[in-house]
This record gives sequence, C-alpha cells and structure tokens, in this order.
Amino acid sequence: KQWYQRRVAITAGILSPIYQHIITQLLATADRSDANQNNLRSAAYEAIMELLKSSPRDCYAVVQTTTVMIIERLQQLLLHRQNANDKSSSQFNDLQSLLCATLQAVLRRMQPGDALQISDTVMSAFLMMMSANNQSSAVQEDALMAITTLLEITGCHFAKYMDSFWPYLLASLQNHAEYSVCGAAVGVVGDMCRAFGNEIGSFTDKLMELLVAALSNANLHQSIKPSILSTFGDIAMAIGPAFVKYLPVVVHILQQASSANVDKNDYEMWDYFNELREGIIEAYCGIVQGLKHDDPAQNQLEALRPHLQIIVQLLMGVSEDKDKTESLTTAACGLLGDIVSTYGSSVKHLVQFDGISNLLAQGRRSRSVKTKHTATWASKEMKKINAL
Repeated sequence: KQWYQRRVAITAGILSPIYQHIITQLLATADRSDANQNNLRSAAYEAIMELLKSSPRDCYAVVQTTTVMIIERLQQLLLHRQNANDKSSSQFNDLQSLLCATLQAVLRRMQPGDALQISDTVMSAFLMMMSANNQSSAVQEDALMAITTLLEITGCHFAKYMDSFWPYLLASLQNHAEYSVCGAAVGVVGDMCRAFGNEIGSFTDKLMELLVAALSNANLHQSIKPSILSTFGDIAMAIGPAFVKYLPVVVHILQQASSANVDKNDYEMWDYFNELREGIIEAYCGIVQGLKHDDPAQNQLEALRPHLQIIVQLLMGVSEDKDKTESLTTAACGLLGDIVSTYGSSVKHLVQFDGISNLLAQGRRSRSVKTKHTATWASKEMKKINAL
C-alpha cells in the first residue's frame, strides 16, 4: 500500500470546500461543443489530473465519484467509436488518450480496497480499447500504460484478468513495427513480475521467447532494447532459481550487448549506450539475486560463476568511463555489492583491481544520496571479504 500512502499526505486543502464544484465545472468544460478548439478539452482534463494528483483526504469522496464518471465516459466513447468514420476517428483517439490518462490519475488516488471493487469494469474498458481493429498505436500504448497502473494497484489480484489480457499482451510484444506499443508491453511484463512473484512462472516460457525474438529483430527500435534486458532481471527475481534454464541464452545476449561500441561524438548514440549498459547491469543484478536461495539444494549461483569475470570487466569499463550517467554508476555499484555479498571471499581475486576501487570511490563522492548509499554499502561488503 506504499503507493497509496505516498500520494495521500494532506488531510485538508484550501480548495477542499469547492473541490467538487471545480471538478464538475472542468468536466462540463470538456463536454462543450467547442472543446476541440484551442486545446480546450485537453486543458480541462489536464487540470482535472493535476487536481486529482494532489487531492487531500477530505476530498476522497470526490475522487470516488470522479472515477465512476470517467469510467462511464470511456465506456460511452468506446461504444460510439464503433460507428465513427475516419474523419472523426482522430478526435476519438485523442479523447480516449485523455480519458485513459485521467483514469490512471484517479486510480492512483483510490484506496486499494475501493480500486478492487471497480477493477472489473475498468479492465473491461481497457480490453475494449485493445480489441478495436482500427485503434491507433498511441491509443494501444495508452491502454497498456493504464493497465500497468491497474496492475500496480491490484497486485496479485490482477491474475484473474490474464486469460482475457494474455492474447493482447502477446500481440503487443510482437508489434515491433510500432515500437512504443512493444515498449509499453515490456513494461507490463516487468510489473507482472513484481505483482505475481513466483506465480508468473507459468507464463515465462512464452514471455522469454518473445522478448528474445524482439531483441533479435533488427527492425526493432533500439530504445526498447535496454528495457527488455532489464526485464530479464525482473523475471529472474520473480521465479528465482528456476531462471537457470534461461541462463545460457540470456548470458549470451548480455555479453553480446556488453561488447557494443559507439562513437562518443554521437550524443544520441552515447545516451543509448549508457541506457544499454544500465539495462545489462540491472539484468545481472536480478539474475544474481534470483539464482540465490537459502536452501543449498535449490541454489543455482554456481551456474553464473563462470561468467563473473566478464561481468567484472563490464564494471571496470563503467569505472573508466568519464561520461557515464549517475544512474549507471548507481547500478554498477549495486551489482558489485550483490556479487561480493553473494559469492563472498571466493570472488576476492576478481574484484581486487584499481578500477573496482575507483568505481566505489566515485560512487561515494556522488552528490546523489542513492548513489552514495549504494556505493557505501558495496564498499562495506568489499571490506568484509578483504578481511577474510
């Protein structure tokens, strides 16, 4: 319930007495006959979203009623859209996107128990959006992002929708031409891992097949590839030591990706290279943590041991890079700490290099609290094995 607690902090606000009236008038503004002009409808829904994001506790009843109203509007729109002509389809797409975004905002303000009561209706509307034959890629992406929000809120309870949602998820993962849809679907897979945990094991064979196929497609936009690599780590953490059956293929992919070289003068490619290395490192982090198990009979860490030297070489490369991002430094320090704390003194000979020491020193000097904290923890783990 942390997501709910983070977003609900203010008990009462200065707008509380007129909060319902403001929402009502903004919804009326979005319904005006001239709302298509000068982005009026968009502005009205954006204002509603901002109000919802910061709604105080004493306005929770308004949040509930607004949720129902937005769902009803979306359902009506989907029914009308079936009879829409090409001329009006663009307006329908824009409105669907606005309603989806607004629904995400209002769902995030709802208490988990209340969200579960309306989740069937919400998911039904999202599936209607996904099933439309002439739906634009932007609307499909919006629907997937909204489903991600519902998945985050409902957690393991989302499993009851998988029979209906599964075909659409598979189709989206294979939609390499419309890469934004594919990317949103990859994000859904990561959230499924966090929500379902080990229960996602019944889906992973097909998911891994499609994720590997996407990486192998030369036509897939490169921006999606780092998130796919990172999702390998999510799957590993979810299914634990069972991930070992995918390890040979995944390690081969990660090592291939690690050998990529780009021109530093091409700033766009260099940004991608940083994202790619971060995705690789996040995958390794998930794999190290996933293969570990308290029961020695189930522990599969030895399967990764032959590849540890190559992983450390990747971290050395990050250490030597003066143009790496802050998040890449954090990820690299985290992976180093995971390896050292998991394998103990048996990896001492792999990590006693200046490059590793420099990486941790860079992290400890960082102005980022997260980076500094991660590097400090990894440094303490290093001291433990050096003392042995």
